Amino acid sequence: MLTTLTLTNFTVFSHAEFQFSPALNVIVGENGTGKTHLLKAAYTTAAVSAWGRRDSGSDTPSKGYLEKALAKKLRGVFRPDTLGRLVSRKPGRNRCEVLAKFKTTQMGFSFNSSSKTEVTVDTCPDGWEGEPPVYLPTRELLTIFPNFVSLYETTDLPFDETWRDTCLLLGAPLARGSKLTVIRAYLEPLEELLGGKVELDEGRFYLKVSSGRMEVPLLAEGLSKLAMIARLIATGALVGTGSLFWDEPEANLNPKVLTLVARVILHLCQSGIQVFIASHSLFLMREMDMLLRSPEFTDVEARFIGLHLERGAAVSQQGSTIDDIGQIAALQEELGQSDRYLEAEAK
Repeated sequence: MLTTLTLTNFTVFSHAEFQFSPALNVIVGENGTGKTHLLKAAYTTAAVSAWGRRDSGSDTPSKGYLEKALAKKLRGVFRPDTLGRLVSRKPGRNRCEVLAKFKTTQMGFSFNSSSKTEVTVDTCPDGWEGEPPVYLPTRELLTIFPNFVSLYETTDLPFDETWRDTCLLLGAPLARGSKLTVIRAYLEPLEELLGGKVELDEGRFYLKVSSGRMEVPLLAEGLSKLAMIARLIATGALVGTGSLFWDEPEANLNPKVLTLVARVILHLCQSGIQVFIASHSLFLMREMDMLLRSPEFTDVEARFIGLHLERGAAVSQQGSTIDDIGQIAALQEELGQSDRYLEAEAK
């Protein structure tokens, strides 16, 4: 579980420290304020820490392994020409530093603007942390799933590594045992909206309905995104512990579906998943706010992070409610449009 992330001279962040909730974390900001960069930086540290025991073959992290793993993951997730491109380009700032604190340990690393592939681990954790995280990009991945991982491993595809990571999790076998009761409870509302069950057959995903089955590419993209969530719940990747990083959940979803997505996100938090979402949807923010105030979700601890640009650098305002993050222009524009519409209707 990620508790704090400090970024110094990292892309648009001159210096920013982010405190995270163990449940829901909502990142809000205009385009260019670093929402996705923050999401990916947090995901990178969580992924390296979660997969380290398996990939290194050791129960104890080493600086040598972490330096190679972090450099590889940063290049794969951000896809810069060189690692040094992630360092802030302001004059006099030629070194980037990242410090990630988890529930039981911490990890710090740095690299300079001339680095091509080199990372220096400044703080080595004394143990591995957490379950493999899930990263959902703005588009659904079930359509491209067939043979995507093998192609990614053997061909230079123009997609960042989060797509490959999530496809690996989508292809995992269905969960068995003690998780099934919880999985069923979370799957039922999703399958009711989808009109069927998601199944994987010979490398392709289908929606199994009463009259047969439908290929996922024939579904609307919004429904395919929900099908992706359903599959990750069914495999156990989003049940119990672990973390979910979701970039713009609102993309290609209508308000009816987005209402269910907000509820699913909060149910995942209740099940023990630490959720990070990046969004600039006023509808989603309002829906989250109303649900968090309801008796059903009063036990969900939320953290809102507002990102703003000041003199070309991203700064943050953080708090436990949407009111704590300052004015976000995109949200204000939606509010203003609502007011103008009501005024026009009144005339």
